Amino acid sequence: MLRRSFVLGCAAAAALVLGFAHPSGAADERFITVASTTSTEDSGLFKVILPKFTQKTGIEVRVVAKGTGQAIDLARRGDADVLFVHHKPSEEKFVAEGFSTERKPVMYNDFVIVGPKADPAHVKGSKDVAGALKSIASAKAPFISRGDESGTHKAEQTLWKTAGLDPASGWYRSIGQGMGATLNTAAAVGGYALTDRGTWLSFKNRGDLDVLVEGDKRLFNQYGVMLVNPAKFQHIKATDGKAFVDWLVSGEGQTAIADYTINGQSLFFPNANEPGA
Repeated sequence: MLRRSFVLGCAAAAALVLGFAHPSGAADERFITVASTTSTEDSGLFKVILPKFTQKTGIEVRVVAKGTGQAIDLARRGDADVLFVHHKPSEEKFVAEGFSTERKPVMYNDFVIVGPKADPAHVKGSKDVAGALKSIASAKAPFISRGDESGTHKAEQTLWKTAGLDPASGWYRSIGQGMGATLNTAAAVGGYALTDRGTWLSFKNRGDLDVLVEGDKRLFNQYGVMLVNPAKFQHIKATDGKAFVDWLVSGEGQTAIADYTINGQSLFFPNANEPGA
């Protein structure tokens, strides 16, 4: 009797160890790791579209959401199977350096400048983003920057250069954090900020903030996806990663993206088949 109890106890312990090793209980669990921008996560897009992909293929998608610069660094180290971000020059460089063999456009939305409804810089309704930034700088109104080398931060830096300005400290605050923290800070201090529209539409803690500047073609925000090159890193799950890339740009994936709305407003617009996107 004692021997039988000992054997059963060992079996239970082994099962417990295996359970920790494979939380799903399946040794052949299929998943890929996707390094992506915070906007795809914070906007709620992934929560809607990833289950559809998993249901179709049986492949789980584990997202590491970082600013675009950090996401690219992850992929450069081979710590992700797929890269899905929004800074085309950086994406093209990633491909040119051999970390992927092809970049595919997926979708777009736009950036907007949000700020306090009192609008001390008097930029509300402007469609000239460079002019609006000049007005904010002239008024020395608080401007909150992500400062994290994300796609949004890179776009903001380009816009300041377009305006012929190099923002200084004081009224310009670079916080080195994500979009949510940046918007929270802007709301707390009554400041201005550049944000992608998708994150803004899903953001709850708006306080006194409102969209003040939009509609300039320079605020266009394109997203691209790349399979990390398995020739660089042998552990890359190339077959399953390619399945995800192909699904995103397929009719089914593009429809899933288009169907995602908040209060009737689209957050992203699919354009996988648009030349030059």
